[in-house]
Amino acid sequence: MNKPIIGVTSHVELDYRHSLSNDYVQAVIQAGGIPVIIPIGIDGDVSQLASKIDGLLLTGGGDIDPTLFGEEPHPKLGTISPGRDQLEPAFIKEMLIADKPILAICRGIQILNITLGGDMYQDIYSQHETQLLQHSQKANRSHLAHFVKVKEGSLLASIAGAAEFKVNTDHHQAVRHVPYPLDVSGVASDGIIEAIESTGHSFVLGVQWHPEGLAVNGDEIAKRIFARFVESC
Repeated sequence: MNKPIIGVTSHVELDYRHSLSNDYVQAVIQAGGIPVIIPIGIDGDVSQLASKIDGLLLTGGGDIDPTLFGEEPHPKLGTISPGRDQLEPAFIKEMLIADKPILAICRGIQILNITLGGDMYQDIYSQHETQLLQHSQKANRSHLAHFVKVKEGSLLASIAGAAEFKVNTDHHQAVRHVPYPLDVSGVASDGIIEAIESTGHSFVLGVQWHPEGLAVNGDEIAKRIFARFVESC
C-alpha cells in the first residue's frame, strides 16, 4: 500500500530563507507518511499541488500579519512573513473543500483559525485579561511544561485517551475567538486556547504546543496525534 504524502509548510525568514525543524519531518516519517516541504511563491499552483497531497501539516514559526483579521500591528508583534501568510490560507481552503486532513501546530493553529474567520492575540502577555502561565518555556522541546484540559467527546480526547495531559510550550501569540465549524477542544489552566478542531470535517486539528518535538522523543500522546493524522490521510 502506498504511504500518504503529507505537504509540510516551513518557517520563512523575511520571505528570503526557508527553514524547518527536522522534528516535523521525522514525526511524519515515524507515523508512516512521506513529508514533502511546500515553499512560498507557488500561489498560482496551490490548487494543483493540493490535489496531489493527502494531508497538510501547518508548522510553527514567526508571527502572523494582524491585518488578516482586521487589526494593525501591536508593539509586541514579532517578525512576519507576508509570503507565508498568503500561501497557507490558500492551501487551507483547498484542503477543507476537499475534506483532506489538516494538522496545525503552534503558528499553524493560529493561521487555521484566522483563515476560517477567527482572530488571535498578537501578544498574550500584554493583551490577555488574566495572569498567565509561562508559555515560552525555559527548557528543551521534550520538556512537558504545563497541563492541557481536554474537552470530553472531542477528537483530541479520542486520541489522547485522557481528560488532561502535559505539553511543551513556546509561543507569545494565541487563538482568541474561534468561529464555526471550529470548536475549542483543549485549554490551559489560565484560559489560553491550546487546541481547536473542526466539527464539519473528517480530520482538522490544531494544537498550540509542539507535538513533533515530543513525538520524536517517545511521548505517547504526541505519537498518537501524528499517527491518527497520517492514518486519516
